[in-house]
Amino acid sequence: MDKLTKGPETSRRRFIDILLGTGLFMWISSLIYPISKYLVPPKAAILYVNNVEAGTMSEFPPSSSKIIRFGRKPVIIVRQRNGKFSALSATCTHLDCTVQFKADTEQIWCACHNGYYDITGKNISGPPPSPLAQYIVVVKDDKVIVALEELT
Repeated sequence: MDKLTKGPETSRRRFIDILLGTGLFMWISSLIYPISKYLVPPKAAILYVNNVEAGTMSEFPPSSSKIIRFGRKPVIIVRQRNGKFSALSATCTHLDCTVQFKADTEQIWCACHNGYYDITGKNISGPPPSPLAQYIVVVKDDKVIVALEELT
């Protein structure tokens, strides 16, 4: 009789152990999965952009600027007092802050650490270690176009 009572009790205990072990495994997995998805960012699609239409000439009065998106990067377009355009990366080379155009001095200014660039993107004061990247500006049919290379 001792042999008969030991068998079913052991199998019940084994079943409960498996059930609890599976539940514990699933609970730990439900915690680890979202944490791992948060820590490992998804792969972003790479955007290849050659040129972007920034607006019309009327949107750019002399001594003004506008920040646009060039793919995933911000670009600042400046129209100088003399009417010439320049387009530069709008991200400071020091700590990736967004730069601004100061119309009174016609300079690009980074407010994070008071860094200054001239209108061509060359760093002239403050902590920025290197110049801003330059883009090409083309005016075609009253449209201002920013490009990586000359348009044909």
